[in-house]
Amino acid sequence: MSVTTMKTPGVYIQELDAFGNAVVPVPTAIPAFIGYTGQTSYNGKDLVNKAVRITSLAEFNAIFGGAPPQIQFSIADVSATASATTKPAPTGDASKKKSADASKSDASATSSAKAIVTPDFFAGAKGYSLATATVNYRLYSAIRFFYENGGGTCYVVSTGGYDYTMTGLSSTKPFTDALTLLEKETEPTMIVIPDAVELMDDTETDLAKKYALCYTLQGEMINHSGELANRVALIDIPGGYSEPLVGTTSVEGFRNAVEPTLQKFNSYAAAYYPWLHTTVNQLTDVSYKNIAPSSYTVAKAMLTADFPNVIDPSTKNSVPNPVKYVNALFAAKPGADGITQDKADSVLKNLSPSYKLLLKHILEKLNLMPPSAAMAGIYTTVDNNEGVWIAPANVGVQGVVAPAIKIDFKAQEDLNMPLDGKSVCAIRSFPGKGILVWGARTLDGNSNDWRYINVRRTLIYIEQSVKEAAGAYVFAPNDANTWVTVKSMISNFLLGLWNQGGLVGPKPADAFSVSVGLGSTMTADDILNGRMIVAVKVAVSHPAEFIEITFQQEMQKG
Repeated sequence: MSVTTMKTPGVYIQELDAFGNAVVPVPTAIPAFIGYTGQTSYNGKDLVNKAVRITSLAEFNAIFGGAPPQIQFSIADVSATASATTKPAPTGDASKKKSADASKSDASATSSAKAIVTPDFFAGAKGYSLATATVNYRLYSAIRFFYENGGGTCYVVSTGGYDYTMTGLSSTKPFTDALTLLEKETEPTMIVIPDAVELMDDTETDLAKKYALCYTLQGEMINHSGELANRVALIDIPGGYSEPLVGTTSVEGFRNAVEPTLQKFNSYAAAYYPWLHTTVNQLTDVSYKNIAPSSYTVAKAMLTADFPNVIDPSTKNSVPNPVKYVNALFAAKPGADGITQDKADSVLKNLSPSYKLLLKHILEKLNLMPPSAAMAGIYTTVDNNEGVWIAPANVGVQGVVAPAIKIDFKAQEDLNMPLDGKSVCAIRSFPGKGILVWGARTLDGNSNDWRYINVRRTLIYIEQSVKEAAGAYVFAPNDANTWVTVKSMISNFLLGLWNQGGLVGPKPADAFSVSVGLGSTMTADDILNGRMIVAVKVAVSHPAEFIEITFQQEMQKG
């Protein structure tokens, strides 16, 4: 209260600020998930292309709906194609004829080789393969995987509802529209698109063509993160579950195809490999509903083979016994005996070894998941328990049975330190330790500044926290009083960070410095043009990625 307002005799109290403004730390582990959802409206409001903040799986289920309808798989008897390669060599006249038609035979052999499919499992003497017959919408399972690994608050952007008239995803536009929307959201610090790996052309065997749309979207994720400079993209390797693939490996295909607009944007992304066999879905989650109607004939023959006819002693005729349940399982409506598909499913799960085997392998397909959602949960756990400056590595992945591909020390060499710098973080299984994240590099592995993901994320944390606090001084007088206040505010924040272990140095002066002022960071021309320039230097902790212990023998001394 100024003296000019004191007009009535009395006692007046005036409070003075003793501590000034402070830098409030911004959240560091808030992922934004983009994908298709069961519900596209909630409480009468459209959810498509709206960033919705949630804090639990239950809240996700309430707003966006639960699991997608049963993903259907087609079943193929591949015994014939497998045995085609083991036919005996022709002899006599047949051999002469083959020699006469060599070029035709070679062409036929090439065509046959392309048609060969490796069985996913064997039932009896026959081999069968499984392939998704409907779109595998991955967001719901990814959210579950995220919370199994310590996830907390996150944003979800729905790109639309489930559409099972489609056999696959064929456009990046719904996802890029969601990325554009997220440009206006300042809280998310990670971008995760589980459905990206479903953008593919199954008719192609060449990786560059098969995953062309996926690679394009992943490039956009990196550009989005690099341009905003306040978040990182967590990337899955398309096809990172089966090696070797035709033409080139999945990691090489990813490195060759995904290229951001600017090289420096690579430091805002981290890629993880391989995919993981998880326990997100349980055996109770699969049933006959996961079998595509187009495969009923193959499935029926497989299951019927489990039950040879039973002889009726009164008539000496063979009669179907458990086969009636097989027939009911694949019937559109109950027959004269009234057995429903659900009843047949329940009975055959106990009676039919082939049915149990089929459902087991369907479950394995459903539980084969890319790791980005789990990594978002691990980032959250490490940030909350230790700090954003700690590398999210040497940490166990929860809800996982095994990596889809076994990686050893030799195999990881190229993943971790490739010539092009696009490091890929490995997830490996160690006896007695479990399944661990065994890499902490960004895609900018050749950069001494931004090689490690925790260094990049720590700088984002510092930059965004200081930026938010400095906003209070926009339009403040650009003079010594303001400079001292701003310097003190930032220094106090960095001192607290150093005390927590986020900055390295035996004393604060070795860990950070803050400079601002005329003749130090600004010229008279800068002040004239309204620029207040603050220079901040920080020493961020780098992980001990390689530990070398030297042993040497010495002479006996006594």
